[in-house]
Amino acid sequence: MITYILRRLAQAIPVLIGISIVVFALTRMIPGDAVDMMIGVEVEVDDQRREEMRALFGLDEPLPVQYLNWAQGVVTGNLGLSMRSQRPVETEIANRLPVTIQLTILSVTFAVLIAIPAGVIAAIRSGTRTEAGVQTVSLLALATPNFWLGTLLILFTSRTFGWFPAASYVPITEDPWRNLQIFILPSIALGAALAAITTRMTRSSMLEVLGREFVVTARAKGLSERVVISRHALKNALIPVVTVVGVQTGQLLGGVIIIEEVFNLPGIGRLAVTSIEQRDYPVIQGVVLFVALAFVLINLFVDVLYAYLDPRIRYS
Repeated sequence: MITYILRRLAQAIPVLIGISIVVFALTRMIPGDAVDMMIGVEVEVDDQRREEMRALFGLDEPLPVQYLNWAQGVVTGNLGLSMRSQRPVETEIANRLPVTIQLTILSVTFAVLIAIPAGVIAAIRSGTRTEAGVQTVSLLALATPNFWLGTLLILFTSRTFGWFPAASYVPITEDPWRNLQIFILPSIALGAALAAITTRMTRSSMLEVLGREFVVTARAKGLSERVVISRHALKNALIPVVTVVGVQTGQLLGGVIIIEEVFNLPGIGRLAVTSIEQRDYPVIQGVVLFVALAFVLINLFVDVLYAYLDPRIRYS
């Protein structure tokens, strides 16, 4: 198992290098740079002053040299300094990370708590109106953009009914209950699509497992249907479900950018958007590299979890 984990981490290195090159190139293709954003269009600054400012940030170097300088810092654990705040990029990410982690955990929790029971019920009552209803709701949730759903949730729950009054972010250490209220709506908006995908996967996986011999044998022994479903069928059906949840959790980090903007949450998603607007290259590169690394680690965790769910799985 340890050998497998080390091999997977080694395979992730070329992926991260490729992502860093692509992100570095794409950020430089955006019109304007940090100096242009700082100066603006209304302030007249001569070319010499502009070049001095670009030299201050290392933007006067050739692009390959800029990338190598940045990559050398990344290898040593230094992601550089923000061009706007002049603080280390890792500090900027660390300050925003708790918000994004909390939003992701609550979204996944919401999705799993809704999806697995719904998928199991749809499989048990296959061919009934209950299954059709679950399938219809799942399809609607899957087809609804998260930003549009988030906007509707704000409109109806905050504006119309006043259930969740709009407010600025409150850290969980200051007011846990208020913090939870703030995260309820964005968690639903972000986790709805994951819940839909997980529901459909749970249903199809359960239908396949319920027809296998060990389930028939368990029923023939006189075990109750609840025991057959919970102890025999569900655990075996969860293996593909874990795959979907793991992959989709990594993809949730992409949806976080939009949801944090919609609900005004100060996470790494908003940090990325602000950095793009300000052409803060080190922060953009640091955030994308962090998200890519998180995606790799989540997928690795899912693979390792297979061994627990199915002892037949072994890695040599």
